[in-house]
Amino acid sequence: MDTNSPKKTSSPPFCQFPAGFLWGCATAAFQVEGAVNEDGRGPSVWDTFCKRPGAIDYDGDADVACDHYHRYREDVAMMKDLGVKAYRFSVSWSRVFPEGTGRQNPKGLDFYSRLVDELLSAGIQPWMTLFHWDLPQALEDRFGGWESKDCSFAFADYAAFMAGHLGDRVTGVFTINEFSCFLDKGYGLHPEKFAPGKKTTRKVLNQARHHAVYGHGLAVRAIRASSPRPLRVGLAENALPSIPILETPEHIAAAREAFRELNGMFLTPIFEGAYHPGYLEDQGSDAPSFTAEEMEVISTPLDFLGLNAYSGDYVRHDPDAPRGWAPVPRDTDYPQMHIPWLAIAPAVLYWTPRHAADLWRPKAIFITENGCPNPDRPDESNAIMDTARVMFLQQYLIHAHRCVAEGYPLEGYFLWSFMDNFEWTFGYTKRFGIIYTNYHSLERTPKLSAKYYKQVISTNSCGGRPVG
Repeated sequence: MDTNSPKKTSSPPFCQFPAGFLWGCATAAFQVEGAVNEDGRGPSVWDTFCKRPGAIDYDGDADVACDHYHRYREDVAMMKDLGVKAYRFSVSWSRVFPEGTGRQNPKGLDFYSRLVDELLSAGIQPWMTLFHWDLPQALEDRFGGWESKDCSFAFADYAAFMAGHLGDRVTGVFTINEFSCFLDKGYGLHPEKFAPGKKTTRKVLNQARHHAVYGHGLAVRAIRASSPRPLRVGLAENALPSIPILETPEHIAAAREAFRELNGMFLTPIFEGAYHPGYLEDQGSDAPSFTAEEMEVISTPLDFLGLNAYSGDYVRHDPDAPRGWAPVPRDTDYPQMHIPWLAIAPAVLYWTPRHAADLWRPKAIFITENGCPNPDRPDESNAIMDTARVMFLQQYLIHAHRCVAEGYPLEGYFLWSFMDNFEWTFGYTKRFGIIYTNYHSLERTPKLSAKYYKQVISTNSCGGRPVG
């Protein structure tokens, strides 16, 4: 007998989360559903954008994607096997309203009704996102999409309809996903890389930003007025992150103010009822036009804040900078994952919800997207050993645990993504899923990361060591 061996104890698992912490996963309609020309669905701006030569890697499109539209029962069964407690899905607006407004498509609504029922039968909470970038092409053609306030009103009508028909069964509703992506990229900064892919002026972009946050506020009110029962309502935003370069009071304060200013055109008005003065000052005569009544609608109180968090930028206190803070550039050897924009920054799962909580006191916070791409390939035994993703998830969850342990109102985590899918302009070249998708056979195969996440859920911990 080896008397020097360490004594086995029944200590709790590494980074134990509180009871009731919500473990989920997420996808978006355009990325997984396919069936773009079936059952009366109308085209979206992304369908149109995919037809541009060279817009998508290898000229891919989402016509089939993961065929979730036909295989959703199989996918929900895999979620149930993982032990997932919640699924965040998005609705294809043009599947329900092919023209964006007016005539409703019963077969489109029926698909989401069946999906919600399937989730509930599996014991999984349905969390519905109303807009994940796929604006009906008809609205873009009719009045330039979010360039017009008409789009805000159309979105509110659509939100009211969905809440009226599915509000009796869904757990929560996200109005809009990631303002900056479909606006800043699609309306000006990178029109060659994002739908609707049009170059506009700074003035037009800023007004479109305003119409989108106004549409969000209108939708919150419409959902509450139309749902047959009270629903938790919020949004999911990829808030521009700011991590203090060192954890000292002056750097923390600088990073917090940077966070407020960097998000001054979206989250700041939603929670404060006013655009950040620095944003309006920087835009000058190009700043958006708005009324006091519109700002009141925009700042309609929410039940939760969803934060999509992947990477992060470092900030330092700088008394010589105009507003007391300055970004800290990364050196050329800074580590990143398998996509150009994802520099590894696990602390973003602590500092982003902390800044939001310190600034705006939301009732609850959820991490609504977090994950990474990896060049996954099955080995000779058909196993996908995505160890880099497991490392990524564990390191990020450690910081989420710190956030919870320090008393910030982080109530859940939705991993991005449940399965490999159409990754926008990257087409099928970037795999974010914990389930491997064979795009030829459409067979689904759990990766090592799926097994890791299953352990996380079953132990309610970061899964750093076995329980027992």
